[in-house]
Amino acid sequence: MAKRCYYEVLGVARAASADEIKKAYRGRAKALHPDSNKDNPDAEKQFKEAGEAYDVLKDAEKKAAYDRFGHAAFEGGMGGGGGGRPGGGQGDFSSAFSDVFDDLFGDFMGARGGGGRQRAARGSDLRYNMRVTLEEAYLGLQKTINVPTSIQCTSCDGSGAEGGAEPTTCPTCSGMGKVRAQQGFFTVERTCPTCSGMGQIVQNPCKSCGGQGRVEKDRALSVNIPAGVETGTRIRLSGEGEAGMRGGPPGDLYIFIEVTKHSLFEREESNLFCNVPVSMITAAIGGDIEVPTIDGGRSKVKIPAGSQAGRQMRLRGKGMPALRGGGAGDMFIELAVETPVNLTSRQKELLREFEALSEDNNPESKTFFRSVKSFWDSMKG
Repeated sequence: MAKRCYYEVLGVARAASADEIKKAYRGRAKALHPDSNKDNPDAEKQFKEAGEAYDVLKDAEKKAAYDRFGHAAFEGGMGGGGGGRPGGGQGDFSSAFSDVFDDLFGDFMGARGGGGRQRAARGSDLRYNMRVTLEEAYLGLQKTINVPTSIQCTSCDGSGAEGGAEPTTCPTCSGMGKVRAQQGFFTVERTCPTCSGMGQIVQNPCKSCGGQGRVEKDRALSVNIPAGVETGTRIRLSGEGEAGMRGGPPGDLYIFIEVTKHSLFEREESNLFCNVPVSMITAAIGGDIEVPTIDGGRSKVKIPAGSQAGRQMRLRGKGMPALRGGGAGDMFIELAVETPVNLTSRQKELLREFEALSEDNNPESKTFFRSVKSFWDSMKG
């Protein structure tokens, strides 16, 4: 059976441009794909026929030969490629289909305009863990840190080549960064083994950096820690990470804050809590005490008479500053009534006399033991 004219197969005129031919093939390939035409037994044959036609007409030299000699240009050893048949081998058809696949999805996958090449790779982001005291978190501070990182090589200005020469295009992948291998019906892309996906190679590597374009070095950075930071706060320093490969942009540096525990204060967000021991006498009759504040000062607190252990009092605005403004939190004083120890005989005697006179001064104890007596009586009944 005689082959159909390739222009007829794709439905284009002989004077059609390369873009018109590609557009026509894309439409035919989509319409005739076997997966979408399972009820059409001729779909696969027509699909391959369209691929064969496109494989010839997309190539300027093959197209010129076809226009002059027709199908005979690729028969009898006239140089059509693919063993004398432009579409006779699966490799040629796959190449045609792959070319259109790149056109359809190249922008998304990075194939267009360089086939995924990575001439200059961005540097990695770095993490630095910083510990600060609660006082430093309250006031904020500026701190100098030493970060082990990679910086741009000054000998080659980051190019990786001796004397700052420009890298050359990789001969294996022609600057694409990837190579294609045929596996049956499909074309598989892999990272180029010669340039490791960079698309370029350095003929004369820089002796200082070994062709990497960067060198390892500790770097001192001044970091501004704002007031109000807490454990888990992350500070980003743009462009202060690892230098990029061969002049690529640097990564970022992320500083993670950990606020250490304090001997006097406990923190919950912007509020502070402080346990303050008071004597049994002060709790009973009341009095004034002084408590420390996070700014290094002191505040006078009045203890009401009859205060019990665990009672809280608030000092407004004496907590931590809010990280992004909005004032400061509060400080809460929690009383810890202290029972006296190491009593002398005279002190014990006085306390016994006091207890004998205090029957009506302990209402909670009186109520509790009245309830206990009622419980025991009910159990006996």
